[in-house]
Amino acid sequence: YGRVVEIGAGTGLNIAHFPDAVAELVLAEPEAGMRRKLVWRLDRNGRPAVISGTGAERLPLANESVDTVVSTLVLCNVEDPERVLREIARVLRPNGQLLFIEHVRADWRPLALYQDLLARFWRAFAGGCMCNRPTVDLMRACGFDVDATGALWSGMPTIVYPLVVGRATR
Repeated sequence: YGRVVEIGAGTGLNIAHFPDAVAELVLAEPEAGMRRKLVWRLDRNGRPAVISGTGAERLPLANESVDTVVSTLVLCNVEDPERVLREIARVLRPNGQLLFIEHVRADWRPLALYQDLLARFWRAFAGGCMCNRPTVDLMRACGFDVDATGALWSGMPTIVYPLVVGRATR
């Protein structure tokens, strides 16, 4: 609702899912090739939006100016997730929300050890993804209240389980 920022908007797969309650949509995507696909997807969906070439580490937005930030499989890829989470906290209004889908470090010890063992290989293979990042813990450490549930994602490698879907507020 309100002013929405999607970080790491990629090719724009989420664009069709934003409701009419979104007054303004800002799509932050640092990669030029992805931004070209965003323009195409926006045209296809007839949705107005502002495309920003900045990464999530430095959003070109005023303090407390955003109602909702959306992150879909982004926080596992950024170099400094704490910096990104602090930036999200900076731009969110006091009652704002971070809606996210992220895969995270497993709680089940055998899977967590598997993630640790293959993390370096997976990062090189999967475009920088850190399969063993404790993202929900990082959100809490950065001052967010997190309400998240686990979800299954069929067809994905075991290394990127579990997937969490949730809402975080500051």
